[in-house]
Amino acid sequence: MINIYPLTNIYEKPKSSSRLSSQMIYGEKFSIISKNKKWLKIKTNFDHYTGFIKNKKFSKKQKAKYKIFKIKSEIFKKKDNKFKSTKKFLYFASKIQVQNIYKNFLEYEKGKWIKKSDVKNINHKEKKISKIIRLFLNTRYLWGGKSAYGIDCSALIQIFYYYNDSFFERDTKDQIKSIKTVPKKNIYVKRQLIFWKGHVAYCLNQKNLIHAYGPKKRVLIMDIKKTINEIEKKSKLIVKGVRKLNVI
Repeated sequence: MINIYPLTNIYEKPKSSSRLSSQMIYGEKFSIISKNKKWLKIKTNFDHYTGFIKNKKFSKKQKAKYKIFKIKSEIFKKKDNKFKSTKKFLYFASKIQVQNIYKNFLEYEKGKWIKKSDVKNINHKEKKISKIIRLFLNTRYLWGGKSAYGIDCSALIQIFYYYNDSFFERDTKDQIKSIKTVPKKNIYVKRQLIFWKGHVAYCLNQKNLIHAYGPKKRVLIMDIKKTINEIEKKSKLIVKGVRKLNVI
């Protein structure tokens, strides 16, 4: 099955009051484990994430030709050859098909258009992880979120890999399984992930990191040493280890 909504929430339990555990963006594939009239228990194809989504209409087929390369892409409707904003969006890495092309716009569903400048070919790969992560700078923190609407620390890292169709774990507890020991003398370098219990940040260089930081309620760049001290002081958590990423 294929998600055909800008965002579909995945819950821990089959009820709306349950905690949000993750989300699917437009074009994301999943399989149904079980269902009833109101809820589907699903597993995502990309990262094998399981949870519950509301039982709605989804697509069985979609041949994606493009993917969104902006943090969010505005959706338009077309009337008398003029385009008007719907004030709704598709989000970064969403995969779309194309039904029509008119001037600088693509129709990805009947009556729904986006700008051609917002997309890349479905086979495009982005080599620079920092370029992707920086798109989300100042995005609000949202537990379970994975878009410009709100994002959490582990999704901020994973979204780069999802865009590139390369597997990467969804949750910090799984991402942390590949860590090495804490660097001697607390020396951190570019392209490292720093892990705490329940949290992850990406090193932009030896001085600064970027992360979706719950206490500050947004994605921001912070000094590495100051961040480590702040988390240890306020949350009583120490660095558990690092993971070097094989990226640019």
